[in-house]
Amino acid sequence: MPVETDLLPPRYKGAKRIGRGAMGEIYRATDTTLGRAVAIKLLAQRYAEDDAIRARFTREALSAARLSGAPNVVTIFDVGEWNDRPFIVMEYLGGGSLDERLQREGAQPPGRALDWLGQTARALDAAHAEGVVHRDVKPANLLLDRNGNVHVADFGIASAAGMDSLTATGTVLGTAGYLAPEQAQGGRATAASDRYALGVVGWELLTGSRPFQSETLTAEAAAHVNQPVPSVCDRNPDLPCELDPVFERALAKDPADRFGSNAEFVAALRAALDEAAGSTRAFAPAAPPPRRRPPRRRGRSPWLVPLVALLALAAIVGGILGAVLGGHSGSHPQARTQTHVRTVTRQGSTVQATTAPAAPTTTAAAPTGGDPHRLNDQGYEAMQRGDYAAAIPLLQQAVQGLRGTGPADPYEAYANFNLGYSLLQLGRCSEAVPYLERAKELEPPRHEPKEALKRAKKC
Repeated sequence: MPVETDLLPPRYKGAKRIGRGAMGEIYRATDTTLGRAVAIKLLAQRYAEDDAIRARFTREALSAARLSGAPNVVTIFDVGEWNDRPFIVMEYLGGGSLDERLQREGAQPPGRALDWLGQTARALDAAHAEGVVHRDVKPANLLLDRNGNVHVADFGIASAAGMDSLTATGTVLGTAGYLAPEQAQGGRATAASDRYALGVVGWELLTGSRPFQSETLTAEAAAHVNQPVPSVCDRNPDLPCELDPVFERALAKDPADRFGSNAEFVAALRAALDEAAGSTRAFAPAAPPPRRRPPRRRGRSPWLVPLVALLALAAIVGGILGAVLGGHSGSHPQARTQTHVRTVTRQGSTVQATTAPAAPTTTAAAPTGGDPHRLNDQGYEAMQRGDYAAAIPLLQQAVQGLRGTGPADPYEAYANFNLGYSLLQLGRCSEAVPYLERAKELEPPRHEPKEALKRAKKC
């Protein structure tokens, strides 16, 4: 029911309190000047009595207002004071918060969780590009519109209200579960701290609980600082363990070890779920090879050159040889080989190859010796088909042929990784370790060998 209050300017009528938090109260009202529903946040009285906090609150709110045009950010319409109480007027979304969804429904389906995380990541990355740090990323500040899309609210307001650290008595209760280790230790929040908090939100959306959830504020804050990241699949058996390396990086204690952007974190989650799709988490040697995709690679320098380019080149040469040989044989003119043009598209590039009609197919034995680069590519093709048993002998020859080439030829790292990964997929974990260690040694910046090596040492 509407509340009669003199806390709001006269243009805002029919005010109804819809929320209350440590920093203040939230009202839904009608802006009679513009004829629209709005949400109005009032700074709590105990903060409003402090002139420094009041000024900082207004300053942070005005700073956040310049993000209003960014995607998935709650639009701020007005910032001001009334009766010595600072207020912020925002768009009213009407879909509740992610916190309410979690309280009501628990863990969310991965597809929905990733959509929400992607929208939040877009907003946070846009804010960080403008030099604005949120400092209080949590489900209660991720609001849903009536179409189920997330909008991030309260940029910088936690800092303005003096809620940056655990020393502000009574102000971070309920928020400690999302504090980055550097914040829990009283340090200043940065963009990396927001990225850590989004990692906690992602964990909670997928499992229904926070990774370090504890009965007390102090215990949970200490766990962020000291405890290793628990396994996602231990908390929710329906989730694949391929997510564990992603969360280990997102929730790294050292900010420098975390993802470089929120979008990169969400992309890594999607890749891990794609990798695990349709596969089992068991690696018993006697089991059939699980049909699991090799990990996606980032960057312009992929682990493997596209095999299709080699096939196209071979087709061109084959077509030319067929035409030449056909022209000098004793057959009749009408028996000469006709050529055809086919188009192959891979990863945005198109190759036209002139090919002869297909001859009767025969099954060729796996090559022995030969170009180790091509052997690696053939092994990778077998991996993509899920035929890891066929990939291993090809990759073993490739590794042998490339041994010692080191940084001068990145294929040595590729071949070692692919062989180690194939052995891992067949449950031959101890055999996989030296190849994955070699790949890690040759390509230290890459995350794939590190993550596969961790799995190999665990199984």
